[in-house]
Amino acid sequence: MSGIYIHIPFCKQACHYCDFHFSTSLKKKDEMVLALAKEIQLRKGEFKEEIVETIYFGGGTPSILEVSDLKLLIDTVYENYDVIENPEITVEANPDDLTEERIIALANNRINRLSIGIQSFFEDDLKLMNRAHNSAEAKKCLEIATQYFDNITIDLIYGMPNMSNEKWLQNIETALSFNIPHISSYALTIEPKTALHKFIQQGIIPQLDDEVAQEHFHLLVDKLEENGFIHYELSNFGKENFFSKNNSSYWLGKKYIGIGPSAHSYDGEKRGWNVSNNTVYLKSIAENKLPIETETLTKTDRYNEYIMTGLRTIWGVSLDRIEHEFGKSYLDYLNQQAAKYIEDHLLFIDDNILRTTKSGKFLGDGIASDLFLLNLE
Repeated sequence: MSGIYIHIPFCKQACHYCDFHFSTSLKKKDEMVLALAKEIQLRKGEFKEEIVETIYFGGGTPSILEVSDLKLLIDTVYENYDVIENPEITVEANPDDLTEERIIALANNRINRLSIGIQSFFEDDLKLMNRAHNSAEAKKCLEIATQYFDNITIDLIYGMPNMSNEKWLQNIETALSFNIPHISSYALTIEPKTALHKFIQQGIIPQLDDEVAQEHFHLLVDKLEENGFIHYELSNFGKENFFSKNNSSYWLGKKYIGIGPSAHSYDGEKRGWNVSNNTVYLKSIAENKLPIETETLTKTDRYNEYIMTGLRTIWGVSLDRIEHEFGKSYLDYLNQQAAKYIEDHLLFIDDNILRTTKSGKFLGDGIASDLFLLNLE
């Protein structure tokens, strides 16, 4: 089983924290949709043995497209690939794009999962992030969307400047009031060259506080687990049977094809990435060339990726798999590096699976990087 990710490189406006690849000009939107469809066709040979179980529209802002554009791309996948009977088809959307008419049209075109970029239910947070929607639109779109979709996830951001624990808990409570089955939540990070980075440099907003973010994270975990959510990946919480199949496939090392500018692909041995330039992408596809660079992963690369993804999830890192797939020297190294974290109750081993403890979860990425190998080859 495998997945197809389609990157829609357009947004209405730039969020102050975002460093993803997108354009705010829609002049080439129609040309881009046709190019995405063509890339889907050009790459069908990569999945000869594979069955597609997920189609994911990310971005950018996929909901900026017409529903007919999304339908064309879904139909193109069906025409060129083997697709399971009921695939998970997700569209990322912003609340201001989700009118009732648009939501009904999405539901009538094979789309069965919405990922809605709420980020916060508070007006001041949304203004600071330069989101295109307001608090009322966030709540209204969830009221409508839950009438037509069972499978909805929303994004929430914690660790915001001047966000108290009480305010963060209010955000979580508001989300829970809509009975949605999945929440993805991320700590606000400051990327170089973003507007937020400049605001901090100019003293307009305070530096982010890691301790506040960690407090927010633990409040989130406790509150969602109390309400029947399973914390199955560092930033993802789902009710039973509502984990994201698309995202889980990345963490479980399944193959996927990334379509569109800046999209990444993985075939089990090689990782590839498309050019992050709309004009160059369009020119290449028009010439029937794939604008992609690839690298073949070494054994050490694959080990490091497995450690990083495994420790982020409830599935953990199988010590049996480490020994079988990578060899005893890798297992010995892992045991040696993990020992201090086990002693500090940040990692534990159960049934020969290495996992983070509850207190180790927030620090998982840092712990994983300390278990990485530079080279054993």
